[in-house]
Amino acid sequence: MEHVETYQQARAILQQCDYDVLLTEAVLPDATWLDILRLARELPGDLEVIVTDPQADARFWAEALNMGAYDVLSQPFYAPEVRRILSNACSRPGYQYRAAV
Repeated sequence: MEHVETYQQARAILQQCDYDVLLTEAVLPDATWLDILRLARELPGDLEVIVTDPQADARFWAEALNMGAYDVLSQPFYAPEVRRILSNACSRPGYQYRAAV
């Protein structure tokens, strides 16, 4: 598991390592979740993107899923919901625990 704070840091680490799940804030200092989603789609493999946002509502959730995000987590986090979403994202065939946060 890795933690980065910017799009540029995420780009660098995702090009070096193969991850299965990426948890991203909706807004980063230098990008948005859409930029992260586009980056994930450019990479080889099947990286699942989960977006977090304190303002997440039904409209945002629908937009994120329609654009290809795996799911949305609202903030503050509810631990059982986080576990459920991460468990589901990680339950794909061939999954090996590698996550980028």
